[in-house]
Amino acid sequence: MAYDKFTTLTSTAYPLPIENVDTDQIIPARFLKATERVDFDTNFFRDWRYNQDGTPKADFPLNKEIYAGSKILVGGRNFGSGSSREHAAWSVYDFGLRCVISSAFADIFKNNCLNVGVLPVQVSAGFADSLFDAIMADPKTEIKVDLPSQTVTLVATGESESFDINTYKKDNMLNGFDDIDYLKNIEGEIVDFAETRPF
Repeated sequence: MAYDKFTTLTSTAYPLPIENVDTDQIIPARFLKATERVDFDTNFFRDWRYNQDGTPKADFPLNKEIYAGSKILVGGRNFGSGSSREHAAWSVYDFGLRCVISSAFADIFKNNCLNVGVLPVQVSAGFADSLFDAIMADPKTEIKVDLPSQTVTLVATGESESFDINTYKKDNMLNGFDDIDYLKNIEGEIVDFAETRPF
């Protein structure tokens, strides 16, 4: 499924300074039976965002009005650990987030995010702490993520750090392609190559 192109993003951010956030917290297992991509925004961090009676937990960062509308989430170390489930990445995107920043990601979660249009940005622990400190001090703190230059910047101070990304995944993010979209985009090249190959 195609998604919006990602070039640069400047946004406030939700702070979630909790280490080892696993995919079962991001999207609880009971919602994995869904075969259609619906309600994943509602069920994103379902058990952390809501009480058993369905009322929102006022103290959870994603429920706080001061962070509402943010397109970035800054998470603790080892974000997205646990079992492999693409639904976790779906819920991140469907909640409205386009970027997750952490000092360490689980590899499978990181790749799943890249497949659905969410940019996982891995930074140093020190820079992650700077982001948390800035957000806690001022919820209106903006972070700029520049994919072409592969940099993330704390807008107010100019403090910046570079991040790594696979070239193929970077190109797909810039074009709004998933793997199928990429193949469709080069269909002509594939046909030409096939026609010139001897059997």
